[in-house]
Amino acid sequence: MSEGMTGGCLCGKVRYKIEGKPLMQAVCHCRNCQKQAGSAWSIIAGVPEAALEVTGTVKTYEDHGDSGGTVLRQFCPDCGSPLFSRVGSAPGLVFVKAGTLDDTSSFQPQVQVWTRSKQHWVDLGDLPGFETNPG
Repeated sequence: MSEGMTGGCLCGKVRYKIEGKPLMQAVCHCRNCQKQAGSAWSIIAGVPEAALEVTGTVKTYEDHGDSGGTVLRQFCPDCGSPLFSRVGSAPGLVFVKAGTLDDTSSFQPQVQVWTRSKQHWVDLGDLPGFETNPG
């Protein structure tokens, strides 16, 4: 992904700007991401919290991962677009829902996580994967 990115929700009431490049780009197959996205996975770009500037108000839903750890899922309160996830085990990092980027052309996932809950019909080729979270 290129230096500096912008994005926002479907209705445009929440916008964001990211300075610099993401630290990671991934596909998450966990069941909670599937439910939040209404899809087989969530595509995410991990960025430092300090690099993210948000305009507008997001609503936060407190979720919990399989480990019991907190996952704050943030979305537009008007159109419902999922925008960010903040994971208790990764302080200072924000996972931006890459589908909300204005330009997704340079998004290239490096890894897939939670493959043990991957839909049986999903095949992402040779993309490295982890049954749960790496590390």
